[in-house]
Amino acid sequence: MTQRSRTHDWADPMITAQAAAELPGLEAIRRIAAGELPPPPIASLLDFEITLVEEGRVIFAVTPREWMYNPIGSVHGGVAATLLDSSLGCAIHTVLPAGARYTTTDLHVRYVRAMTAETGRVLADSRVVHAGRKLATSEGRLYAESDPERLFAHATTSCLIL
Repeated sequence: MTQRSRTHDWADPMITAQAAAELPGLEAIRRIAAGELPPPPIASLLDFEITLVEEGRVIFAVTPREWMYNPIGSVHGGVAATLLDSSLGCAIHTVLPAGARYTTTDLHVRYVRAMTAETGRVLADSRVVHAGRKLATSEGRLYAESDPERLFAHATTSCLIL
């Protein structure tokens, strides 16, 4: 058996959390995307990056790798779910005022096809559907960067605004 290894570094997550609490959501996500605030540890762990930030819309990117595999030889569905959950939540974050927080109340992911290390970079493109005082919803698509019609999963979420 050939062993492989991977190392992981991350920044103190409270640096970003404290800064984000004082910024409008759109500005907080823009600063993370620009590298002015450190990404959350989950983004560092899975090599996510934010490639687009607009009010009500965020795109995350990741390149599937072998270390993400499940026992049947494809990327674990949790990677897609985590990427979508992150982009869906951040899309909602972009429409919130400074000091507002949120938490996911539900996440519904529909898997369309498997990803592998040969898939190439994928994008999770999420948009806000509704942003009320207490509840916000968003929807997103996970597709191949090289072919936006090549869909891997799509999802919806609801977030409670705190």
